[in-house]
Amino acid sequence: MKRFSPLAFAFALLIAFCGPLFAQSKQELPIPGGPVATDIPGAKERPDPKIVYKVVFDIAKAAPKVDEVNPGLTGVVRYLNTLAANGVPADHRKIAVVFHQDGTDIVMNNDAFKARYEGHDNPDIALIHEMKKAGVDFRVCGQAVLAHKIDPKTINPDIELDLWALTTLINLQTRGYIHIGGN
Repeated sequence: MKRFSPLAFAFALLIAFCGPLFAQSKQELPIPGGPVATDIPGAKERPDPKIVYKVVFDIAKAAPKVDEVNPGLTGVVRYLNTLAANGVPADHRKIAVVFHQDGTDIVMNNDAFKARYEGHDNPDIALIHEMKKAGVDFRVCGQAVLAHKIDPKTINPDIELDLWALTTLINLQTRGYIHIGGN
């Protein structure tokens, strides 16, 4: 009868017990085809599957062109996909997006958007819907909705109307969310 060497036995145990851990990091991306941060072998800081990531993205700028997806949304997708690609489970990805100021018009449904922008379709609707299905929470500033003269009935159903972006951002930060501004 052939016997395993102690090294081969230890390796077999390592595979048996750690295999599920390695498999956990090979999750399907929440937004297939969306961007992911490029892997850097040996990077010290990486997403940690044990941490619950509570992040609120602040989108206050419009896309450079009316028919382009808002670059702020692309950044959210990159973050969401990067967490998943590094093994962070879906229930540890608590991501919110708050639209206000010049980022507000993308909350309109396609008919309202087309009426405002000379027949252009709203390029953000499909991505927002896909991200909503992946667990992202979308909010819009009610004060910005008023300022931009958007009928609340025309807001994309994947987006919730709040009183004021400042209140939403403060409330979420009080609940432990990290605020990411810049767009």
